[in-house]
Amino acid sequence: MTKLSVNINKIATLRNARGANNPNVVQVALDAERFGAQGITVHPRPDERHIRYQDVLDLSEVVTTEFNIEGYPDKRFMELIKLVKPAQATLVPDPPNAITSNSGWDTITHLEYLKDIVAELHASGTRVSIFINPESKFFEPAKKTGTDRVELYTEPFAVNFSKDKHAAVKPYIEVSKLAHQLGLGLNAGHDLDLHNLKFLKESIPFLDEVSIGHALVCDALYYGLENTIQMYRRQLEV
Repeated sequence: MTKLSVNINKIATLRNARGANNPNVVQVALDAERFGAQGITVHPRPDERHIRYQDVLDLSEVVTTEFNIEGYPDKRFMELIKLVKPAQATLVPDPPNAITSNSGWDTITHLEYLKDIVAELHASGTRVSIFINPESKFFEPAKKTGTDRVELYTEPFAVNFSKDKHAAVKPYIEVSKLAHQLGLGLNAGHDLDLHNLKFLKESIPFLDEVSIGHALVCDALYYGLENTIQMYRRQLEV
């Protein structure tokens, strides 16, 4: 079964626009779980433009599904993971000023660095996932880091889905088979939505988890949060 982890960064963006506590990030996370989310994802950035570090601490006290914290493994991020001990830490190579994740790790160049980071996170009892491009050359080095999972960067798939969905998904099928052979768990995220998610799931049957935020929150404006989460869950039940 592929789990749905709801990324609530956009909820925090909306809250921060007015400077108060509406919408309440913690309450939305609890509601999302109640509505069927099987995980909650956050990506705190150094400038705290959406999720704040205090949000992470507050959420860690109440989230009962899988708590996934994404981020660049700088000193503050690593300290946060060790303190919170989430179910999963997803390592992304974003610079501090990036608007959103736009590429996976070069696991060849950064092999030794990632190996040290993964070992440090494992020591705190956290499962590790590495954000990665759908290129086979990065997967064996990823395995050598000791990571538990890789997260497929799916923006290229989403961008090309409407042009030729079979061509768009082909590299993902290839690398997912390689990840499976290497014993790596498989996550996916970025620009997945109600139009392309089912096809991705059908094409990659051993997908462990998807993390979806922007599209899901946008859909919730029209369909409501509970209905939207159930709609996304149904896309994964194939």
